Amino acid sequence: MLEELIQAALRAGCEIMKIYNSPETDWQVERKADNSPLTLADRRSHDVIAEALAASPFPMLSEEGTIPPFEERSGWTKLWVVDPLDGTKEFLKRNGEFTVNIALVENSTPTLGIIYAPALYRLYWGVLGEGAFMAQVDPEDMGIRPEQRLPLHRERPTASCRVVASRSHLSPETEQFINCLRQTHLQVETVSAGSSLKICLVAEGAADVYPRLAPTMEWDTAAGHAIALAAGCRITDALTGTPLLYNKEDLHNPWFVVER
Repeated sequence: MLEELIQAALRAGCEIMKIYNSPETDWQVERKADNSPLTLADRRSHDVIAEALAASPFPMLSEEGTIPPFEERSGWTKLWVVDPLDGTKEFLKRNGEFTVNIALVENSTPTLGIIYAPALYRLYWGVLGEGAFMAQVDPEDMGIRPEQRLPLHRERPTASCRVVASRSHLSPETEQFINCLRQTHLQVETVSAGSSLKICLVAEGAADVYPRLAPTMEWDTAAGHAIALAAGCRITDALTGTPLLYNKEDLHNPWFVVER
């Protein structure tokens, strides 16, 4: 279903951009229980993806959908984990750094991931064991030319350590992590980004490490995790060094680190 999933992500991105490019439209911004924002664009994107995945034999866990109790989810060995609009704060700030995230999780591990940044026309995807790729989408026909499909995790000079920091969630612990890197590297550069694009920067080799020492949910990371694994990167619990697991009873992620 890879091509169908990519097309679903592109269609969801188009729905988001219809709203993003029409600021006079009522974005219907609400606040969820955790005080995170929810907009009309989140809902429209969710509807597109839910329709596309309805033909799949696997259930869907979406940030904007109903979350079944763990007693039901615990029997799901394969499931879709979806964030219809990751980076809603970036969407509201109108900085373009928001994404559509679709992942397939098998036995608690993400094995397929698609991330599309519609304002940037940038697409990432990866399948465990088959590699990870990125491409610029043609804004005229929303097509992807074969020559534009570039493999991720290209090597880059390592004279400095490039650290990805969150655009909207730079915690004191992250600042401490960066300061510790400065003690062991001659030069440390920081790169700011929003949404799941932070994981993609490491996967494509544009950065070396992304410490996320702040709260996230499984749907925030599943697609990026799959792409990073397919590109040969690691995502581990910042405290234990063990891999992140998905479809847990508690859908919050532990603090984690993404490394090349």
